[in-house]
Amino acid sequence: MISKRIKEDFPILKRKINGKRFIYLDNAATSQKPIQVINAITTFYKFYNANIHRGIYKVAEEATEMYENSKEKVKEFINARGKEEIIYVRNTTEAINFVAISFGEKIKKDEKIVVSKMEHHSNLVPWQLLAKRKKAKLEFVELKDFEIDISDFEKKIKGAKLVAITHVSNVLGTINDVKTLAKIAHENGAYFLVDGAQSVPHMKVDVKKLDCDFLAFSGHKMLAPFGIGVLYGKREILEEMQPILGGGDMIKECNFLGCSWNDLPYKFEAGTQNVEGAIGLSAAIDYLRKIGMEKIQKHEEELTKYALKLLEEETGVETYGPKKRSGIVAFNIKGIHAHDVASFFDKEGIAIRAGHHCAMPLVRKVLKRDAVARMSFYLYNFKEDIDAAVEAIRKLKKEFGE
Repeated sequence: MISKRIKEDFPILKRKINGKRFIYLDNAATSQKPIQVINAITTFYKFYNANIHRGIYKVAEEATEMYENSKEKVKEFINARGKEEIIYVRNTTEAINFVAISFGEKIKKDEKIVVSKMEHHSNLVPWQLLAKRKKAKLEFVELKDFEIDISDFEKKIKGAKLVAITHVSNVLGTINDVKTLAKIAHENGAYFLVDGAQSVPHMKVDVKKLDCDFLAFSGHKMLAPFGIGVLYGKREILEEMQPILGGGDMIKECNFLGCSWNDLPYKFEAGTQNVEGAIGLSAAIDYLRKIGMEKIQKHEEELTKYALKLLEEETGVETYGPKKRSGIVAFNIKGIHAHDVASFFDKEGIAIRAGHHCAMPLVRKVLKRDAVARMSFYLYNFKEDIDAAVEAIRKLKKEFGE
């Protein structure tokens, strides 16, 4: 069980919004930052600020060591084979675009790229652009009861070169069995990418067990700062890929006629890196590991069950997603637009998200809704936060004359 004292680590949760206790239920969009992460960043800027991999003076060497240590922590956190498989990017979106551009060169005319109908735009638009650029085919796996239809997946995978699937839907909370999907993909000769934006912050993710070829995730959704993300790739695949950015630090040898690339992962990290972000990510991983990812997942599962139980008892409230899911609850209130719901919640000091959640095809074509409201939980949320949200729904229904 996670202690409520954990809230003390998050300064923003001490705020009052409209005279009410601030309740943050928009964790699928971004997480709040504990003081331990904030202090790690300020300490870096106060005492260790220097460019990495270049200076031979003590402060630069210390900054470089901190940066490299962060890679080691990421490697251990997802159980990669080595630091060379960890590439820093800005976010999940950039990581997926990186694969679409660099690995995408392997895609030939009429070859298939397969995604599901529950994907975030970040795991959809890059493949649309790639398919258009390479004159390849983009196919979509159907959903059944808010989950990937395995029989349709097995059908669509035939002849595919690449499969890209979200581990956890940012709208439905569906936890996809990406281990099984990766196995099927590999048996059919396809590479497999996992969008881990909504899974890595909330559960134990082991890339060796999943046997995925790529994994993309963002630091800002797991207590770290904005602007730091991770692309994991199997070493042998990354070795064959070409960099998409050229400049400093990604060069081994260079002359006026051409250059040779640096070793992994540096050949993909051109220019000055987000050292602050790496150090913040390192502190975030320390924080998460101290609590335990299994404990965090269990905590969120209990909150989700509790929320769904209360919402089922409310007339006029419709929820979307499977019974077993991550800490995400999308819902609508009959006769009230999702944006009005979010606006009313804000008056009550509660932050939720409303709209299509950067998954417009899913919301509009599959759920057949213009927009949905969404509550999403994290380790610093507790049942009283959900109680407050349900009470806000009751007040809103009264205001709209239910």
